[in-house]
Amino acid sequence: MTEVVLITGVSRYLGGLFATRLSADPSIGRIIGVDVIPPTHPIGRAEFIRADIRGPMLGRIIAQSGVDTVVHMNVIATPTTAGGRVTQKETNVIGTMQLLAACQKADSVRRLVVKSSAAVYGSSSRDPAMFSEDMGPKVMPRSGFGKDSVEVEGYVRGFSRRRPDVEITMLRLANVIGPGIRTAMTDYFSLPVVPVPFGFDARLQFLHEADAIEAIYLATTGPSVGIVNVSGDGVITVLQAAALAKRPVAFIPMIGSDLMGSVVKRAGLADFSPDQLALLAHGRGLDTTRMRAVLGFSPTLTTREAFLTYAENLSPVIPGAEQALDTALHVAASGAGVVGEVMGKVTALLRSGATGFPGRLDLPFTGRPASPAERVNVAPRPAAAAPAGGQGGGATDSTGGAGGATAAVTGRRPSRRAISDAVRTPQRTSELARRERSALRVVEGEDR
Repeated sequence: MTEVVLITGVSRYLGGLFATRLSADPSIGRIIGVDVIPPTHPIGRAEFIRADIRGPMLGRIIAQSGVDTVVHMNVIATPTTAGGRVTQKETNVIGTMQLLAACQKADSVRRLVVKSSAAVYGSSSRDPAMFSEDMGPKVMPRSGFGKDSVEVEGYVRGFSRRRPDVEITMLRLANVIGPGIRTAMTDYFSLPVVPVPFGFDARLQFLHEADAIEAIYLATTGPSVGIVNVSGDGVITVLQAAALAKRPVAFIPMIGSDLMGSVVKRAGLADFSPDQLALLAHGRGLDTTRMRAVLGFSPTLTTREAFLTYAENLSPVIPGAEQALDTALHVAASGAGVVGEVMGKVTALLRSGATGFPGRLDLPFTGRPASPAERVNVAPRPAAAAPAGGQGGGATDSTGGAGGATAAVTGRRPSRRAISDAVRTPQRTSELARRERSALRVVEGEDR
């Protein structure tokens, strides 16, 4: 039975949630929370003691309080919230060494629970589809939080050899996400424009903050399970996550990603370490078989559902943009309905053969202009009466097959070519008659 529990990093978000969750268990006798700054959030019935895990004071607290269970949650993932990379490195590595030294000296300590990270697996193009607990990274993390996590786990394994009587559980959590937590991944997807490595769409796994707290609680109160991967079911890609967060993406080449990461990191917008960029390019997957079989834990939310709880509380890039977009879509839909109704009436009118349009042909509506052949087959409009007799009447009769017929059929003014053909037609007729008469005289002379 757990009697006295010591929680490191109680002033941080997950530390406060875990202290509150542990306070609801009446079987826990006493809860002690330590950190360098007082917590600004509720910690339940936990007793806060201001202490730095990098100093020797932690050993006296463990010895004097008779602590039997230590939950190490002060492994910081984001340097922007730790005061910089140097402070993060000292807290993660030096602080863990001091904590393990204090636990080694205290005979009352019987259990150690460490909140580790899936970042120990690294991320590369040679990675398997899913990492199990007995697999190692193909490419070791070279910097940042991933390298700190590898060193922390190495110190814990050394502690287990020196104190084999202590039960040790290390939980390799996937990227924890939710409406309240702030991590490098939440900072990344909150950018106005999400930079994505060109040609890549990495697989990501997430774990909701409430599920992470429940998994740590089971590791604290249940049997020892060793190393366990903890993640929500399923995966989503970077582009899918950006779409759920309603963020535009900008594709950047991998050769320029380091420069982009340095600019964003110096601006304090997000942590863009080389390992973080490798994760966004190659992704990572965790095998959670031991989580269910050994730890006995099943997350309540999948990867997609956990990310949606974060995305729904994410402020838009432009305030009021969603409301304006909804209004514009509503107006466009209304306008489209009116235009569609008008076009339907016009189409029905044209197909019905109405002749109320001057100069238009009585043809089926096909959406194209009528061809010359179709124009010829149209009944001519009634023409004005031609003058009786005289040169004008003869001209009208002789040009009926050219200019007059064209004008009557189309209702348009005859072209210059039609008028020229009509003028030359009588001349061609008289010339042909003259040649016929000449040929006839020649034939009659031969007969004689």
